[in-house]
Amino acid sequence: MTLVYACISPHGDEIVPKLAGKLSPLFSPTTRGMLKLAAQMAVAAPDTIVVATPHNLRISSHIAVVTSENSTGTVVHGSRKVAIASRCDQELAKRLVEEAGKKGIPVVGVNYGTDSGSLSDVPMDFGTLIPLSFFIRRKQPRRSKKEQRVVIIAPSRGIPLANNFQFGRVVADVSEASGKRVAFVASADQAHAHRRNGPYGYSREAAAYDHRVVEAISENRLRSIMDFDPEFVAAAKPDSLWQMTMLAGLLDRIPLKPELFSYQVPTYYGMACAGYTR
Repeated sequence: MTLVYACISPHGDEIVPKLAGKLSPLFSPTTRGMLKLAAQMAVAAPDTIVVATPHNLRISSHIAVVTSENSTGTVVHGSRKVAIASRCDQELAKRLVEEAGKKGIPVVGVNYGTDSGSLSDVPMDFGTLIPLSFFIRRKQPRRSKKEQRVVIIAPSRGIPLANNFQFGRVVADVSEASGKRVAFVASADQAHAHRRNGPYGYSREAAAYDHRVVEAISENRLRSIMDFDPEFVAAAKPDSLWQMTMLAGLLDRIPLKPELFSYQVPTYYGMACAGYTR
């Protein structure tokens, strides 16, 4: 057993109390949900956390897999900030690129600076950093003898959803063959068109999209999100569909049990916290 945990995690800055400041009570249901996910992650004790994020490199018509040795980033709100510097699991990342390529999935490995060493450092986006601020462990658990590392994946919206689903299956297979304890995080905020005064305006499809996602999670049929009509998705304006489709592919290979911990719409976008365990 090496794929030890998976989850759907929001990434709005305000779910981190240190960043939210006075807005913290507004986001407290999701923050409590994140703490429950963090507790499950701690029990799972992964050696590597694979994060699928919508906010890292966007490669035209290709899934991007970060193959750098390091990833560092900072999220700043006024005088408040959260920073993370993490080592990447280059071995696992390169294997994902290799195996996905063999299956004809459009994927590319991406690095920055140098091939290896301290200058091999792809910037960590907030879609990765915010979840990891809850999930990166501070102390080494006894069950793991390896330094905890991360793999960052950027799904593509320019390819068929089926390709992202197939890539999730590859994540499951490569994780199981790795001999490492691996966790998968679908970093995902839901529909972004819940408020007329929001940056994306209002669409009635936003509430409908979130409702169908919450049902799909709760009823353990996440794969059904692949049947959403493209026009319906475009109107709801989520940034979750593609990462959750990867998770659905993973679940197709390794069935895990879902538990929805929270869902709320504190501002213009929805957020759901859901953990998947053996």
